[in-house]
Amino acid sequence: VQLQASGGGLVQAGGSLRLSCVASGGTFSSYVMGWFRQAPGREREFVAAISWSGGTTSYADSVKGRFTISRDNAKNTVSLQMNSLEPEDTAVYYCAASRARIPYLWSESSSYAYWGQGTQVTVSS
Repeated sequence: VQLQASGGGLVQAGGSLRLSCVASGGTFSSYVMGWFRQAPGREREFVAAISWSGGTTSYADSVKGRFTISRDNAKNTVSLQMNSLEPEDTAVYYCAASRARIPYLWSESSSYAYWGQGTQVTVSS
């Protein structure tokens, strides 16, 4: 599975961005899709995940109520709508695909076999 993320950019605090990730080369609907982020000098951290059908989602506490993950299996696309952005959200954002069937594993980066190249999100104060 190849993943291509896009949509990053520079935005002021309080603003919004929408990230997208297009998958190719596999059966998209068979994968749990996740978003992770990595800020300079920090470890990669879980942001959000969505089940195969889109019926179940999971979020890091730091983004709950501000970010929304969604998917369109007909278009092989997963999106991350980010609202009320804060400078602390500045990072490279990665989309990833997993076959993990147990939801508590969705926040673990080791559960994801396929990763996109990352897209930079910068939030200015």
